[in-house]
Amino acid sequence: MKALTLLFVATAGIGLYGQGPQPMPATSPAVALAALIEEAQLKNPEIRATSYSYQAAGHKTKAAGALPDTQVMMQQLNVGSPRPFAGYTNSDFAYIGLGVAQEFPWPGKRKLRQEAAGLQAQAVNAESETITRAVVEQLKIAYYRLAYLQQTLTILLRDDKLLTDIEQIAESRYRVGKGNQQEVLKAQLQHTRILQEINTHHREVAEQQVRLKRLLGRDQESPDVVTEPLSERALPPDASELRRQAGERNPEVAARKAMASRADTMVELSRKEFRPDFGVEYMYQNTDRRFRDYYQATLTVTLPNRGRRRAELAQAVEEQKAAGAALDAETQRRMADVQEQYEFAKLSGDQLKIYREGLIPQADATLRSAMAAYESNRQDFETLLSSFRDVLDIEEQYQKELSEHESALARLESLTGVTLP
Repeated sequence: MKALTLLFVATAGIGLYGQGPQPMPATSPAVALAALIEEAQLKNPEIRATSYSYQAAGHKTKAAGALPDTQVMMQQLNVGSPRPFAGYTNSDFAYIGLGVAQEFPWPGKRKLRQEAAGLQAQAVNAESETITRAVVEQLKIAYYRLAYLQQTLTILLRDDKLLTDIEQIAESRYRVGKGNQQEVLKAQLQHTRILQEINTHHREVAEQQVRLKRLLGRDQESPDVVTEPLSERALPPDASELRRQAGERNPEVAARKAMASRADTMVELSRKEFRPDFGVEYMYQNTDRRFRDYYQATLTVTLPNRGRRRAELAQAVEEQKAAGAALDAETQRRMADVQEQYEFAKLSGDQLKIYREGLIPQADATLRSAMAAYESNRQDFETLLSSFRDVLDIEEQYQKELSEHESALARLESLTGVTLP
């Protein structure tokens, strides 16, 4: 009995030194995922940066369709000497001139340039949406993982209390000579393992809190996020509608579509570049009052270098082909991603049903039966401990599977732009 007494003191010491299973203090009430998503969309620095980039691209669209810069000119013509105003009062050839010049591209060029810049802005906007969805997806996955950890911690604490009851039964049996010291030691070993799991959970919870605060744009010293319990969401009966939505609303596909349309526009513009541009210049020339003024109008025609223009057209055609191929590749990639995540979520949903309707109730029933049988000396302690461990493992696996199921739905939402119920 002396060895057993010392062991009891050592076990009690775990609680005395603050290493026993303690729940993580909730510094704030549970926050819904939707509220965090809204906060991230407003405060996440990556999302804000992409918003500014899109606004900048919009200004570039206006500039692309504008006329070339207007030129204002001043001239002075001297007669008889390089000195300023030489001959101005005694020669009708000396003058001071003021003029203006403006270039005019061939009709249609400005419109095509503006369209190309607008499509480039659409691509930037799609890339901005890609980053926004990526941030939201990461936020959801971190939230689901944190919810799994917080829920699992509750399970560990509950089962640790149940293990205390098992340990007390083992001690009682040992005192009356029905059990042995090894049973008590095994119960205490299992208690220590639970303490280790709780410590591991605390560490991963801290990692998820850091990740969430970064995505939310919060200071790392801000209160920790407390999640709501997870619940399984429904999955559409098939993936066809999700694939269609991905083809229409996926931002990566939208960016490729914009770039493909821009490539078409650039081919058309390259063909227009074979047409000449024009320039108009008007000059007023003033001499001394004794002489008449001069008025001069000039029309210029800029003839394109056809060799250079042919090379540019060939380049634009090849880029058009490349953009079309990139669009096809991106579309196929996203369709495959949707199908992959759908199949994962579907199989995960089947697994969750097995846990809910089979494994969890069966494990609970087996544990209750094992406790009753062990207490009445009809079953050995190893079987009871195994049943206890099965309950703990199955409940943890269920919560993990639920987190992974919801994470797959989050990826589907990011790919398709559809909010799943």
